[in-house]
Order: sequence, then structure tokens, then C-alpha cells
Amino acid sequence: MGVVTVSASFGAGGAEIAPAVAARLGLPFHDRVIPAQVAGRLGVPVAEAEANDETVTRGLWRLVTSLGTMPDPVGGVLPTSTLPDERAYRDQTERVLGEIAAGPGGVVLGRAAAMVLRDRPDVLHVRLDGAPDRRLAAAVAHLGRPVEEVRRERDAADRARVAYVRHFYRCDPAESRHYHLVADSTVLPHDTVVDLVVTAARARGIGAA
Repeated sequence: MGVVTVSASFGAGGAEIAPAVAARLGLPFHDRVIPAQVAGRLGVPVAEAEANDETVTRGLWRLVTSLGTMPDPVGGVLPTSTLPDERAYRDQTERVLGEIAAGPGGVVLGRAAAMVLRDRPDVLHVRLDGAPDRRLAAAVAHLGRPVEEVRRERDAADRARVAYVRHFYRCDPAESRHYHLVADSTVLPHDTVVDLVVTAARARGIGAA
């Protein structure tokens, strides 16, 4: 079956494109179920697991702003975190991803899955991105909120997601070397991006028979 990991920057349409890819490939879409499984394993409320999840901006921003900083070998700064709880959330998320890859397969949005599953041959890693101004325009159109409010959310999400991956995996999630396919989903229609991802996935033998 295999796995498609989708890394999507804010406003790049990951929440729409990833489940559409899953439907086309006949694979399960793993999103909200991941923090729910992590919560069950750690014995905490789902809301607490979601607050430590890589796809939840609020939790990411808390991670970045509440823990101070340390030098980052990739460039910039990283949050310092010696709290076992944060490692526990990360470790359990990695275990869930490994079980998905070893079992039913599927499409995973976020969770730094391209880094976690980078050594598996039965995975396609996809990055969805676009110019910041186009991502902002797309997010405003989708969310229907004031531009400045969405701009602040975009900036917070961009910084926090980069910091998360740099902190735990010591790499920059925007670098193309981590992915088999990088698409500007602010320029290409989402249906076209879905077609590209599905074609690439099937070329790697991923998807229901």
C-alpha cells in the first residue's frame, strides 16, 4: 500500500489536497486520528495531545515561545526543550507513523513525517509551498478573516513549524532534498497538484490495487 507524506506550509492547501490524494489512491487519510492515538497511549486528553502536535499552530507557537532559545546549527534559533513530556509526544507520534507505514499505509499530513519515514522505500514525500503573499491570499480567501489576522497566523505557523523540525530533526523542512515532489500549490490548481501526487505515488507502487 505504502505512504504519502505531505508537508504543507500555511496557505498551501494541504488540508484539501492531502485527503483528496488519499481518496484517489484508495488509502486512509491520517490526520486527527494521530493525536487521538498519541493521547490514548500517554493517558492524556486529546486536546493536550493536539496542543503538542506539529500541525496545530497554537501548540507549535507555545513550544517556540515558552522555552527560551539555543543556537541552531541550521541557522537562526531553536527552542530549548528538556521536558520529557515533549519528547514523549514526539516519540509516540513517531511510533504511530511507523505503524501506519508498516501496516495499512495511507496519506499523512504534517507530523514531520518526511523526516520520520525518510529511510523507507515505500513512501512518497511531497512538499506543498508557494510565495508568502500568494499563500496569504489563499488563506484569506479560504478562512474569510481579516488580512492582518491571517498574516500573523501565517508568520507564526511558518516560524513554529520550521523550529519544530529543526529542533527535533536538525534540518530545514523547506529544503527540497527531503522530498520526491515539490509543488507550488498557490499557482497550480489543486486538482492538478492532486493529479501530480497521485501519478508520482503510483510510480512508486503506492496505492490500493
